[in-house]
Amino acid sequence: MTSLLSDTSAPLTEATTPTDAPPADVAPPTDNSPLSEDAPRRVRNDDASQATATGDALLGSHSADAYAELMHEVVDALTERFTRVDAPTSANDRASLESEVAGFDLDCHGIGNVAALREADDLYARNAVWFHHPSYVAHLNCPVAVPAVAAEAMLAAINTSVDTYDQSEVATLMERRLVHWASRHVGFAAGDGIFTSGGTQSNLQALFLARENVLRAHGDSTRRDFLSRLRVLTTDQTHFSVSRAAFILGLDAEAVVTVDTDATGRMDAEALAELLRDIDETGGIVMAVVATAGTTDLGVIDPLTSIAEVCEASNVWMHVDAAYGGGLLWAPQRRHLLAGIGRATSVTIDFHKTFFQPVSSSALLVRDVALFEPTIHHNDYLNPEAEAHSAEAEPNQVDKSLQTTRRFDALKLWTTLRARGADEIGEMVDTVCDLAAEVRELLETQPDFEVLGASDLSTVLFRFVPATARGRETDSATADELVPMIRRVLFRSGRAAVARTTIDGTPWLKLTLLNPDTTVADITAVLDLVRATGHGILAGRYLESTTTEGGAA
Repeated sequence: MTSLLSDTSAPLTEATTPTDAPPADVAPPTDNSPLSEDAPRRVRNDDASQATATGDALLGSHSADAYAELMHEVVDALTERFTRVDAPTSANDRASLESEVAGFDLDCHGIGNVAALREADDLYARNAVWFHHPSYVAHLNCPVAVPAVAAEAMLAAINTSVDTYDQSEVATLMERRLVHWASRHVGFAAGDGIFTSGGTQSNLQALFLARENVLRAHGDSTRRDFLSRLRVLTTDQTHFSVSRAAFILGLDAEAVVTVDTDATGRMDAEALAELLRDIDETGGIVMAVVATAGTTDLGVIDPLTSIAEVCEASNVWMHVDAAYGGGLLWAPQRRHLLAGIGRATSVTIDFHKTFFQPVSSSALLVRDVALFEPTIHHNDYLNPEAEAHSAEAEPNQVDKSLQTTRRFDALKLWTTLRARGADEIGEMVDTVCDLAAEVRELLETQPDFEVLGASDLSTVLFRFVPATARGRETDSATADELVPMIRRVLFRSGRAAVARTTIDGTPWLKLTLLNPDTTVADITAVLDLVRATGHGILAGRYLESTTTEGGAA
């Protein structure tokens, strides 16, 4: 999988440490020496005539060569790190990192571009968490597509803001094209949407639109009375951003109502229908039903078709949080799992999860552009109302976004699609899901491990339960205690990064597999670390329990 930025073809050796930054009392460099001291420096013949008061502080024609040199050296330094990184985390404890960060004077005179980037490399890159490493299996962080990283550099340098057309021009048109492309794949023939910073913002805006559109349909109520009656229906597996959005939107504490799930953790459509009837009979108003296509913990997909039928029968807004599972729409083996998503009112997709994009890259899609009307606010200096209604109205995307200034994050996805094709991305999604299925089968045959459920996507929940401890209540409690301890020991050692969660009161370790270059052998090595760590903790406890003040018992 050469389209992802990774180190899979390079030898794994100890990470290099860049040249130390100069101390604060050393005069800042007067030239633009690259990070590598012996690298050649190109000089423009017209440097003197192009000089400005800001020198090489700001990017422009006068500093273009200095910018190129600096970027080349940063890329070279990162290339070296990607080639040699041999662990997902630095293994530096938080206290030492806090002390190191606190040691920098942010009010001092500048030390120069090159010195500052050396410093950042040594402070940040040296201590970074590397999501491309095969032993990083913790959260929904993915390795990133190479063309997307290059596009990130392009959009950052140009610094386009896609809030109004006169600030962005073709960037707005490219984002609009992507939105319509994604909407079509969801099944929104006349749909629209907007790029956002992530699933949390997409879900917030979806619920904001649901609230305002429902309010318009109940014009006989005052806003205060109306808000107190609103309810959002979802399961206990829904992302926490939904309940937080309800709080931000001013809904009552009891506004989020939990719908029962089946034994697999999926929403029970019959329970949803019954709950809708109960709320209607008691005078409540269902603002939205939130279904999840890829729950964070279990990685399962709610029955979208059945939920859509219930919502349509009650004329209720159906939002699908497909932040995790949206990539399945392009996965040839699994796109059928999202059957029914096109019957939703709104959909969240995070391209920085299963489309291997650098953060941030998310979108909120709606089935009808008119649903965005509550977002529109006009201001004479930005998007005058008179111009908006003219025949020559410009496509100002601030009319659809909760943000004003907004990055051209769509360029990363655009470039990835043009470079690699959507089919290749979809195949990568299938690959990580296949890997999760293989790992689950492996765990089921391994001593010392217990597995929970089966994922539609790429998460695996398991825990360390020594064979000699099975079936004993006290040992079950010990297994509970070991989950956070194992995770913490592995993370602090830098050898592996796994996550943990709690399901129905029981703690579990969690593998989140989003790297199509990771193999079963890589995960087996992580499981061996988990097993060894668990046995090591138990052995330490045994030694403590058999030791007295006078020595061994």
